[in-house]
Formats: sequence, C-alpha cells, structure tokens
Amino acid sequence: MRFEALNRLWEGVRESSHDFRASTDIFPSLDIEKISSTLDLRAKGAENGKLNRPLPTAASLDEVEQRTVGRIEEEKASSYQVLEDQFQTFEGRLRNLDFEGQFGLIRQANASSVSDFKAEVASGVDELHGLRRDLKAAEDEMSSFKAKHNLDRAAKISTAAAQAFKIALIIFLVLFEMIMNGSFLAKGSEQGIVGGVTEAIAFAVLNIGSALLFSVCCVRFLVHRSLLFKLLGFCGLVAYICIALGINLALAHYREVSSTVLSGAGADVISRLRNAPLELAELNSWMLFAVGLFFSILAFIDGCYLTDPYPGFAGVRKRLDSARSNYIDRKLELIDNLRDIRDDHNAKIEEIVRDLSGRRQECAAIIAHRTRTVGLFAEHQSNLERAANALLTIYRDANRAARTEPEPSYFSQPYKLERLTPVLRTSEEWDDAVLSGRIQAAQAELSEQIRKIGAEFEAAVENYHKLDNIFPEAGLGAIQQA
Repeated sequence: MRFEALNRLWEGVRESSHDFRASTDIFPSLDIEKISSTLDLRAKGAENGKLNRPLPTAASLDEVEQRTVGRIEEEKASSYQVLEDQFQTFEGRLRNLDFEGQFGLIRQANASSVSDFKAEVASGVDELHGLRRDLKAAEDEMSSFKAKHNLDRAAKISTAAAQAFKIALIIFLVLFEMIMNGSFLAKGSEQGIVGGVTEAIAFAVLNIGSALLFSVCCVRFLVHRSLLFKLLGFCGLVAYICIALGINLALAHYREVSSTVLSGAGADVISRLRNAPLELAELNSWMLFAVGLFFSILAFIDGCYLTDPYPGFAGVRKRLDSARSNYIDRKLELIDNLRDIRDDHNAKIEEIVRDLSGRRQECAAIIAHRTRTVGLFAEHQSNLERAANALLTIYRDANRAARTEPEPSYFSQPYKLERLTPVLRTSEEWDDAVLSGRIQAAQAELSEQIRKIGAEFEAAVENYHKLDNIFPEAGLGAIQQA
C-alpha cells in the first residue's frame, strides 16, 4: 500500500482526540460514531449475539450496555459540573455589581457632600474677611489723607504703558543730549567727536538729573497744603532755574574756551560765568545753551508727571488699589474654585447615575444568560438520553443480527436518563422590580444632591458679595468682573 506511514499520520490528524463534535457550545453534542468505535459496540454486539447473550430471560442491561450507559452518565456528571462552574461565575459577577454597597456610598455622599461644600465656603469667607480688613484700612488711610490735605479729587496714577513712556523719554533725553553735546564740544577736543561725547557725559547727566531731582523732590511741594512745604517748593523751583541756567551756560562757555585753551579751561569757564555770563561769541554756543536748557525743561516737566503732583497722594492710592485688587481677585478666585468643585461634583453624580443604570442592565443580562444556560443543560440531558439510546441501538442491532435465540424483552424498551435538576441560589439576588425602584430612588437622591449643591453655590456667591456692602467701590468692581 502506498504511503502507508503517511496515511496513518493523516488518519491520526483526522481522528478527533475527544468524543465530541467540534463546537463552541457550553455543552457540545457527543460524537455517536466515535464513542461506538471506542467502545467497539458492533463487534461486541455480534460476539455476544453469537453466544445468545444476554439470555432471552434477562431483565437488566448486560455488561456492555452498562458500560455504554456509564459513559453517558459520566458525561452527564461532567456537564453538570460545567453548569455549576457557570453558576459560580454568574454569582461572582452578580456579587461584583454590589448594589447595596453602591447605595451605601450614595447615602454617605449625600450626607457629606453639602457639608464639605459649606466648609469650603466658610474657609473662603474667613479669608475674604482678612482681605476686607486690609481694604478697610487702606480706605480709611485714603479718606484720612484727603481730609487732612483738603483734597477732593482722585490721585493721578499713570498706567504701566504711560510710566514706561516717561522713563523712556528721560533715557532718550540723556542719550540724545550726550551725543549732541559731544558733537558741539568736538571742536576743541584732541580726540574729536569721541572725546567730545566723553566730556559731555557729565554735563548731560548733571543737566537731566538735576531737573528730575528738583521736579520729584522739591518743586512738587508747591501744591502742598502746608505753607512751610510750599515755601520749600518755591525755593526748589528757584534753585532749579538757577542750576539749569548755570549748567547750560557753563557748557556753552566750556565749548568756546576748550577750543582755544589746552589746559585750565575749567577755571576760565568759572571766571567768565562770574564776569560776563551772557557773552558768548559763537552762534553754536548759544544753540548748545538753548538746546540743553530745552532738554532740562522737558526732563523737569516729565519728572513732575511721573506720579501725582501732590506729595504722598500717589503712594496712598497705590496701597488702596493693591488692597482692592487683592480683595477682588481673591474673591473671583474663590468663586471660580467653588464653581469647579460644583461642576466636578455634578459630573461625578451624573457618572454614578449612568453607572447604576448600566449595572442594572448588566444584572438583567447575567440572569438572562444564566436562565439560558439552565435551558441548555436541560436540552443537553435530552441529547445525552438520545445518544445513549442510539449507542444501545447500535449494540443491540449487531447482537440481534447474530443471535439464534430470541432477544431479551428489554431490548425493545428505550433507555430513560435520570435527569439532574440544577439548584439556583437566588436568595441574595435583587428582584428586578425592587432593584428598579431602589435605583430610581437613588437617582432621585443624586439629582436632589445636584440641586442642593447648586443652591449652596448661589448662596456662597451671594454671601461673598454681601461683603461688598461695606466697600461699595470694591463690590461694584467685583460684580462687573464676575
């Protein structure tokens, strides 16, 4: 025979390693021909038939029949164990749903969520009280300052952009005057324009610096309520005029002297300022004097408007604005924080509501699956009974064909498989109607919880704004920004 070894291997591959037909069912059908071949029913039936066994008077199954029935009973027991394992799986899945635990957590959350939210609100109120006291102190300082100095206007505070522009203007004036002075002084410098700029640095810084110093520290006192401070401011103004004229005249004379005198130019400039301060021989010297004085006046005016002209008024206003900003900004932060807490709480509640509905659906699906499994086991037992009768028929037909004596009377009687009745442990399971009612009640409680948290949030915002009754200006700003 060709390919005998290959054929044996092929037959081994084709032959099943078990007595079931290939299937994905929980309880697969038995392969009748495979079991018949395994038990060798046809051969044994013919062999016993030739010996006229079992006897015609026999009333019970012979050894081969008992072995066949025993194989079916083993399969029934094995299938019942599979069913019990399925029941264990179903019970575990139902326990994991833990409805009672979920309901307990919901009750606990309902009892604590509002209290936790109120505690957060109370913490914010305490913090705002501290900021309110700081604002009250700043308001009192402003009122006292305005009353003391007879002021009925708001302090003039430059914006950040305006402040930056004023400072940039001062820097520009210094740099531009340095370059301009260097250009004019280059006439008498051995190093040319570079030497002139170097010599002009002191004049530029002194010219612009003195204008700023007098405008910020002295001349502002002209608007002070006190006569003594007004006198101080007037003296500062006179001093500024004298110094500005002196510096720029000295610069103009220095230009003329440095072009003709190699050393001792400083003493010569002082002598000319004493004897003939206005005697300048060249037009460029007068131009240098005029431009320098113009830059000094610009720096003086710019310095006067760096802050409020009334001494101390800007500082009081800045402290008040800082206290008000701290109060308003923190109040808005606290409101936003409460809003985030509320939204997070509501999102979690909605997720819990959806989870409860999902758990109920899963519970119903598990119970339905278990019921189908019980039905499949009942059908499987019927299949086993049919398989037992089919196997016995194979054996008896072979036995009957080989007999010379009558067959036993029980050959004509079908085999009755004793059924196993599954035991369902449902005492701890939820009734669907009861579960539905409990879930609806829990969802109603959760919805009420959302309403309560929303009401507490509105009350908290109103409570925060009540503090504004003491500070109308702060309250108006907070409401507008909120």
